Amino acid sequence: MNKIREKTDVVIVGLGWAGSLMANELTQAGLNVVAIERGSWRDTSSDFPTTIDTDELRFVSRRAIMQPPAVETLTFRNSPIQQALPLREWNTYQFGMNVGGAGTHWNGMTWRFLPYDLQSYSQTVERYGKNKFLEGMQVQDWGVTYADIEPFYDKFERYAGTSGKAGNIQGEKIEGGNVFEGPRSRDYPLPPLKRTQLSMMFDKTTREMGYHPFAVPAGNTSGAYTNPLGINMAPCTYCGYCEFFGCGNWSKSSPNACILPALVQRPNFSVITESEVLRVNLSADKKTATGVTFIDSTGEVWEQPADIVVISAYQMDNVRLMLLSGIGKPYDHKTGEGVVGRNYAYQTVSGAGMFFENEMMNPFIGAGALAQAIDDFNGDNFDHTDHDFIGGGVALVHSTNGRPIGQSNNVPPGTPRWGSEWKKAAKESYQNYNNIYCMGNSYPHRDVFLDLDPEYKDRHGQPLLRVTFDWIENDKRSAKFMADRSVEIAHAMGAKTVVRQEPTTKPFSPMDNLSSHTTGGACMGDDPKTSAVNRYLQCWDVHNTFVCGASAFANNGGYNPTGTVGALTLWAAEAIKTQYLKAPGPLVRV
Repeated sequence: MNKIREKTDVVIVGLGWAGSLMANELTQAGLNVVAIERGSWRDTSSDFPTTIDTDELRFVSRRAIMQPPAVETLTFRNSPIQQALPLREWNTYQFGMNVGGAGTHWNGMTWRFLPYDLQSYSQTVERYGKNKFLEGMQVQDWGVTYADIEPFYDKFERYAGTSGKAGNIQGEKIEGGNVFEGPRSRDYPLPPLKRTQLSMMFDKTTREMGYHPFAVPAGNTSGAYTNPLGINMAPCTYCGYCEFFGCGNWSKSSPNACILPALVQRPNFSVITESEVLRVNLSADKKTATGVTFIDSTGEVWEQPADIVVISAYQMDNVRLMLLSGIGKPYDHKTGEGVVGRNYAYQTVSGAGMFFENEMMNPFIGAGALAQAIDDFNGDNFDHTDHDFIGGGVALVHSTNGRPIGQSNNVPPGTPRWGSEWKKAAKESYQNYNNIYCMGNSYPHRDVFLDLDPEYKDRHGQPLLRVTFDWIENDKRSAKFMADRSVEIAHAMGAKTVVRQEPTTKPFSPMDNLSSHTTGGACMGDDPKTSAVNRYLQCWDVHNTFVCGASAFANNGGYNPTGTVGALTLWAAEAIKTQYLKAPGPLVRV
């Protein structure tokens, strides 16, 4: 017999960025909130002091604050006709395993998606016609516009203390910012980070080529900052220990630094750590959730009754929990019917490696989002009439770190893998290597999806999530285009050796650490036949359940997803506070 806890107003599954933001908004509205987190508690001061945080072996090589595959893994295959097998080692996937989730160890690039990204279907059809989509693509609009969620992008940036320079304030284009971005209500709360030698080289070259370079918006504070919750953050010290690490300097935007210090002081909030939610419990008619069932660190099984359930774990975990709970119809790629598991997307990656001569780039001076970019080829920022694909990507150079273990792999082609020649090349390349990295749009395809594995189960006897993914033809074509642009820029920057980077020329492998940006599977929209949640992230079939996170993306943009995760979560929280609590029920009727 399961133990039953006292009923609460809201139970939140997963306390990363989405869960923390939702808990903050709803507790401020006076609701009693219980959060359940699979990982342990992480405190900025005690868990990530600057004396231990700079340990590359511990946090990068051994992934100390990542979810171990023994706790939970997934199965993977490239095609529906293949047998999926469990992953025993994480590379491209970077699941958090603590309060703060992946928001604890992320780099900090804090993008707003382009207006086109949210309406890729309608804007593509309007400009080019339906024939622009390649066979099998399932492109659809999100059900919200950029204008709808712009205020919530702004709100997230204030919480996070984002550093950057606006390129479009209320329609006025501003030199030095991203002139392709959607209109903003105001500038970032902090100015951009300091520029490096590499970023200045990239800026000068791309500007001379007619492009529009700008500093990437950063979740790394360029100065002292106090956010709207009264939490103080310190200026970034450019130590280069951001991705895979916490930040003991209070300089990186994270739930641990920006939300939790205020949230945990409220008497109407509590968190249960080291406990895994097994399923969302449904009423007899399956139309409402009654709470969740979870197992704690001792193996005890509990029920947490609640009036509202918010699923806000990692994107893949959100989809799996919906499937395990029987919320929404599972997607069937053979018929194209069903919504849960549909529209999974990755990130289309390409670029160019650059080896210079005597440039002294000092890579150890870095920050997670210390980067210079151009957006001229992202989304639909350029005319695609004569191109056989849609989308593109952002191209950037970044000075994230000079950590010795990882940097030692950056040697010119043909260098031996060990010995005196390798040592010489590694020494020379340390100061003279970087790359142009392109994050590209990724669009859904009929044969790319998530479902429950019919054979492999987790330690609780529940099916693992199965990922079916490979680069689609649109990915390959857009990646080739971005690789071409990257090679051109690299040569123009004066690189001695340029190495084309185009991983889409071979089947995708999760062993290649290309990007950790996975989206979709429980996408939002206006049609319950093609979306798992409505425009307010409310489940179509279970009105008191909301699903927040990158799982809601109908496609992936050419950016990191975190800023959009934050904005959509705050948008959903506002709908709960101002609409749902007044009249519980479906917020969108079809």
